Amino acid sequence: MSVAATSAISFALSIPKRSCCFSNNSLAHHLLPPFSYSNLLPRLINDPLVTTPLSPVFSHPRSSFWCAPRASDLPASGDPAAERLVVLVIGGGGREHALCFALGRSPSCQLVFCAPGNAGISSSGDATCLPDLDVADSAAVISFCRDKGVGLVVVGPEAPLVSGLVNDLVAAGVPAFGPSSEAAALEGSKDFMKNLCYKYQIPTAKYRTFTDAPSAIEYIKEQGAPIVIKADGLAAGKGVIVAMTLDEAYEAVDSMLVKGDFGSAGGKVIVEEYLEGEEASFFALVDGENAIALESAQDHKRVGDGDTGPNTGGMGAYSPAPIVTPELQSTVMSTIIVPTIRAMAAEGCKYVGVLYAGLMIEKKSGLPKLIEYNVRFGDPECQVLIFRLESDLAQVLLAACKGELSKVSLNWSPGSAMVVVMASKGYPGAYEKGTVIRNLEEADNMSSDVKVFHAGTAFNAEGNFIAVGGRVLGITAKGRDLEEARERAYAAVEVIDWPGGFNRNDIGWRALLQK
Repeated sequence: MSVAATSAISFALSIPKRSCCFSNNSLAHHLLPPFSYSNLLPRLINDPLVTTPLSPVFSHPRSSFWCAPRASDLPASGDPAAERLVVLVIGGGGREHALCFALGRSPSCQLVFCAPGNAGISSSGDATCLPDLDVADSAAVISFCRDKGVGLVVVGPEAPLVSGLVNDLVAAGVPAFGPSSEAAALEGSKDFMKNLCYKYQIPTAKYRTFTDAPSAIEYIKEQGAPIVIKADGLAAGKGVIVAMTLDEAYEAVDSMLVKGDFGSAGGKVIVEEYLEGEEASFFALVDGENAIALESAQDHKRVGDGDTGPNTGGMGAYSPAPIVTPELQSTVMSTIIVPTIRAMAAEGCKYVGVLYAGLMIEKKSGLPKLIEYNVRFGDPECQVLIFRLESDLAQVLLAACKGELSKVSLNWSPGSAMVVVMASKGYPGAYEKGTVIRNLEEADNMSSDVKVFHAGTAFNAEGNFIAVGGRVLGITAKGRDLEEARERAYAAVEVIDWPGGFNRNDIGWRALLQK
């Protein structure tokens, strides 16, 4: 692997032989007790399981995986270590385009497929798209992998992870990067995640969980505003309401528990204390035993400039995030990431994949608290991280599948990267589909330091790119510093001719203001 820029934190886990089934009901209505960093930090920082690479005390279920190469895939020397992989990426958004882009440039990668993919992925040549492969049909995915000699499947979105695609692939002997459905509950159920934090003293906001509106409203009255209301299940990035007034909080509860606007995802709600501070995105690769922190990034969730308006799936991001200092990174790994991986293992559902922690760096204490977990690369953070990664992504992800991250080190490009999301007008509310987008090729060819990642595009009958989603494009650029990355990204945005789209004009403003 490449020269280390980030150290692996290795630890051994003793896994009880039982399923991941601690009772949600037993903790569902508890407040999170006051969290003491002074009590936990010394215990974790001095814990040899955190700081010292140890031999695992259990057999990693995927450690026996190896990608049997076809004869045509091997170099003349016949060295299996030089095997070139066929990779299948599951998904069709901007995150998946970024993964295809990086995998296609991995020296060890022979061919990249993407199911279903999108028009931008296909037209750029970053992968061969498979729009007709039903990724909800595990048997069809497994059959394709066997037919094409796929040596690694990378699952991008959360829904296939929660539904158990990785479980089925692993059972069929196909190496798959991503957590099992049991481990994916960290994102699939906010109640599960909060209960885990409560049980294992992982710092997060105090909370209560409710299934009936009157009880939730009574609790909100007691706590006051601002307050946060969250749908328990997956809600496409729209299930979190930061209510600045009591009326907004009541309306959110009514929407979820009474009107059923979020379907089954809103059948249970988490009412959480409002944390004041600065948000940051923290990513770590995990193989069940070892964790490697990735470079930092910061997302912009609000739809409007100055972080105004409703929350979205993300309107832009940049990396690195100045707020995530080396000291803070160490604290996050010691008090949040590593304890979570140990907790999941103790509960019988060890975690393999990328673990994405949404953090709040509290204004008063300067210490991090966990807002939520995602069990996949963030979108659009993935775009800036992938654009900066210089290591062989295929080999890094395969090492995670094999339980061999302790052998991996990562190399990152210097400087900064920024992505500006262009979305359909009206997003995150109702928006028009089918609007024509022009000059994408011109923007993409401006510089080797600029890349247009497609998230929601298709071709119309005339062969023009059209918008078919809410967040449609991720204009990504690298630079010597954040200012240069920003200048290049917005210059490319200006080249694109899309009257039906819009973007924020202040991505990176917090970091630039601090600088």
